[in-house]
Amino acid sequence: MHAAAPLRAAQAGVHRQALLLPTALAAWLACCSSASAQTPPPAAPAALPEVTVTSSGLSLGATEMTTPVSVLEGDTLVRQRAATLGETLESEPGVQATHFGAGASRPIVRGMDGPRVQIVSDGAELHDASTVSPDHAVASEPLLARQIEVLRGPSALVHSAGAVGGVVNVLDGRVPTQRPAKAVEGSAELRAASAAGEGAAAFELTTGAGPLVLHAEGARRSAGDYRVGKGWSPEGSMLRRVPGSFSRGDTGSVGLSWVGDAGYLGLAFTRQTARYGLPGHQHGLEHCHTHGSQLHCGVHATPLVDKAEDDHDHDHSDVPVVDLLSERVDLRGEWRRPAPGIAALRLRAGSTDYRHDELEGGVAATTFRNRAHDLRLELQHEPIAGLRGLVGVHTVQRRFRADGEEAYVLPTETRRTGVFWLEEYRWQQWRFEAALRHDQQTSEEIESRTRRSHSGTSASLGAVWNFTPGWALATSWTRAHRAPTAEELYARGLHLATRTYERGDANLRSEVSNNFDIGLRKTAGDTTFAVSAFRNRIGRYIYGRTLDVVDGLQLLQYSQQDAVFTGLEGQVRQRLNRHWGVDWGVGLFGDVVRARLADGSALPRIAPARLGVRLDGEWGAWQGQVEWVQVSSQRRVAALETATPGYGMLNAGLAWRGQWQGTPWQVYLKGQNLTNRLAYAHTSYIKTDAPLRGRNLVAGVRVDF
Repeated sequence: MHAAAPLRAAQAGVHRQALLLPTALAAWLACCSSASAQTPPPAAPAALPEVTVTSSGLSLGATEMTTPVSVLEGDTLVRQRAATLGETLESEPGVQATHFGAGASRPIVRGMDGPRVQIVSDGAELHDASTVSPDHAVASEPLLARQIEVLRGPSALVHSAGAVGGVVNVLDGRVPTQRPAKAVEGSAELRAASAAGEGAAAFELTTGAGPLVLHAEGARRSAGDYRVGKGWSPEGSMLRRVPGSFSRGDTGSVGLSWVGDAGYLGLAFTRQTARYGLPGHQHGLEHCHTHGSQLHCGVHATPLVDKAEDDHDHDHSDVPVVDLLSERVDLRGEWRRPAPGIAALRLRAGSTDYRHDELEGGVAATTFRNRAHDLRLELQHEPIAGLRGLVGVHTVQRRFRADGEEAYVLPTETRRTGVFWLEEYRWQQWRFEAALRHDQQTSEEIESRTRRSHSGTSASLGAVWNFTPGWALATSWTRAHRAPTAEELYARGLHLATRTYERGDANLRSEVSNNFDIGLRKTAGDTTFAVSAFRNRIGRYIYGRTLDVVDGLQLLQYSQQDAVFTGLEGQVRQRLNRHWGVDWGVGLFGDVVRARLADGSALPRIAPARLGVRLDGEWGAWQGQVEWVQVSSQRRVAALETATPGYGMLNAGLAWRGQWQGTPWQVYLKGQNLTNRLAYAHTSYIKTDAPLRGRNLVAGVRVDF
């Protein structure tokens, strides 16, 4: 593989950093607790502002959740947003990204990705092809997000039993839910970045007349091939940019709602296009096929090394390009107190027509299509004997097919229905939560009429104990079933983007996950923190088992074996005294996850441990921060997987908020990888062909009106 020598050279001594996270967090908490004990607490300690988590089902505050949750909103979201959802969230504890060039990057939560992390838009399931393969983009534009919530662990059964990693909820304003306070409300934002010559713009407008409210929004971005850190030399070349890492995209949406005193009902149409390259694509393997459990590439195959060297001299015409089009219609509504005993009725329905062509030489070599319909109904009841909760039903119909040279997924139709029930009970300083869900799924391979059905009942229990003001101890247990996806059941063919030949197994059974989570958090005073530990034992875990490797091409057989995921994640911030008129704070954050199969072997592409320290300050209208993030090496690798060296990154940011004639606006500047470090993402299929970005300066301006 490319850059193998630099990989090995950088690994020595770095793997010990994985042990630093739990030790550092424990030492920090002990230090902060000692300092608090020696210093009298203030009369009224400042508390973190409460944030509503809409994906909780009952619109709970973040401090009331039984499982860890991250909520990005306001200025924090504005400055953290990136071109993809994975990049936007990857700095959150417990969250990584798949990293497939600049056009596709999906969140990885607690070591799990793909269908084990469900992405929803205001509670409605997104339907694209990103769960099929990491080179497929998520059909969501971060620039248009108003709030992003990350629920870790499988306890969010109101969304899915299969999301054993977690749920990512992207809140948008495409369907208006309330009348604007002014005749016209909205925002506009411009930003630019240096590493890829990126430019982006976004806007949103909302206006109303009586009960009718109209909303329109749009975003456009364009970026060339991005630069990587110093020292990258694939096959002896001195390339500074990753060939085929360019990305362009447009998103537009218009929505109309009827908004009354008792609720709303609205409809929106969203159209998204994208065009991005697939770095690391290797030719000469198109004729590879299987003989039993072995690969055979025949006399037509060209050795990878020779062809790879030649590819670096080609332009974009030799790089496969994804040409994506997604059109979606959303129907959303809420009726508050329609009858005695009913607090609210909620509706989410959507219809998605998604396709993307993988172009080679300007010609569509493979086409992926996904047509899906989903419907979600919830009924929230008034408190009964102290119990507050909801019941609901969620149905999905999905027709997926691929045509062309790399049609490794046979045409399939999947029907899924789930019914769920959630209740909470509060007693003194305690909050208890219980959820129950039953799912039925049928997946059919259309050509052979092969059909498989799976069903399962999932349950979760959780509790939060606010044992003293500003402190909370939370714990949860979840037993969840995940039915295999159509791709895991029926895949059969070559997938050059990930250099795999994939074979499904129509006899796969449902996974059974038993997850235990415990966390401690403090949300008031000069010292605030949140620390969580989890252990997830998954029976019949479905994974791609490598049977053979030829010229870097892997033969993957979807198989089942018990697996265990164990991890720790947390962050802590200490407010310091004011100096030079600046309100200072220093923080520590990090995460670590270990994943192994029952036979003791490691799972592939598990993110290494991270540990970071951050110094932030606020003075008047100015805000700033600087941080160092250390990522350890990853030597716990699966068979035929290469280890990845560790690296450290220096990041910084500065923002200023002001007003012009009563209109608020802000200017921000952030620097990423300021030391221009060469870094590889172990979670990526193409880590050595597409390293992480080098030094990158991002500047932006935003106006709210």
